[in-house]
Amino acid sequence: MADKAYITPNVLKWARESAKMTEETAAAKISVTVDKLKEWEEGTNQPTIRQAQTLAKAYKRPFALFFLPEVPRDFQPLQDFRKSGSKNLTTSSIFIIREIQQKQAWIADVYSENQEDKLAFVGRYSIKDNPQTVAKDILVTLKINPASYKTENPIKEWIDASETNGIFVSRTSFIHSRLKLDSEELQGFAIADPLAPFVFVNSDDWNAPQLFTLVHELAHIWIAETGISNGVEPDIKHKDKFHPVELFCNEVAANALMPKEIVLSFESASFQTSKDVFKVAKQLGVSSSALLVRALNLNIISTPTYQKLKKQADIDYAEYLKKEAEKKDKHKEKEKPGGPNYFLLQLNRNSRLFTQTVLDAFRGGFIEPTLASNLLNVQVNKFSKLESQLFR
Repeated sequence: MADKAYITPNVLKWARESAKMTEETAAAKISVTVDKLKEWEEGTNQPTIRQAQTLAKAYKRPFALFFLPEVPRDFQPLQDFRKSGSKNLTTSSIFIIREIQQKQAWIADVYSENQEDKLAFVGRYSIKDNPQTVAKDILVTLKINPASYKTENPIKEWIDASETNGIFVSRTSFIHSRLKLDSEELQGFAIADPLAPFVFVNSDDWNAPQLFTLVHELAHIWIAETGISNGVEPDIKHKDKFHPVELFCNEVAANALMPKEIVLSFESASFQTSKDVFKVAKQLGVSSSALLVRALNLNIISTPTYQKLKKQADIDYAEYLKKEAEKKDKHKEKEKPGGPNYFLLQLNRNSRLFTQTVLDAFRGGFIEPTLASNLLNVQVNKFSKLESQLFR
């Protein structure tokens, strides 16, 4: 007979509920009935050690946690800045938020012990300041010029500049193959810590909206407002559904990615057709929709022109997505078995700066192999493969 795991029932129940997992889903993870799971959570029966270990993995909790005498203090929920009427956060969103909180807490402790200097730009401004002023400070601090990106992929330039300045940037669209992130539910979040600020961007979207989300979250860092976001790109409708902090950060992002002087420098012909708009938007690394809202706010185009171009831009965007999806499918067919590079995906998910910091600590003998592996979601004997992705 298999050994029983004499877990603490209310801790087991808390672990499931904090993972936003139903009794039915949790029971299915270990192929038992809901009634059996309830017995474990009520303390009238106990799971086997293997069953408890499986649940710990499913809930993304350490196995030892189930044996604590009482429910532990968990990470505090991030402030919810999402627009009103948004979906409740589901398991995948809860897991990625908790994962980044754990990474951020670890690196913040390390920096604090090492007496690292606080980053001057974290909380340098507030929502009472001019969004244009905040945007300019972001551009100056990161040394970015939207008029002349060095590559055709501006988001990479923004991430590199952010991490060079001590901001950890994580990007992923999944927890694992069966647990993906929904961009309508969660587009990004920021942890505005003065020692180790962390930004997360849901990559379940194309690069243009991802870039807007990234800069929006950077604005959160500059005004020291930790929280989660969705519906990030600017919209001229339904502004009443947005939190004031979100409206402010959208303004900052629009000013940083599409500075007034740059947008005004384009000839009026650039806003005659949706294809003209797309060309300018691509140059700036933004979506046509974001550029049209910006042009309307700067009085470059009238409301009727905006409505006409927006309608056509939406049609063009749908066609663009269809073509890109077809390209993606063809690319997948040509890919080697196994799909995208696992280590590159983990590198982006961990943040390049965080990965390098953990590997340096591990190589220097400052942290145990198990901790390094847990922080990077990669087995120790695979670290060399992960490290090779840092220099590509």
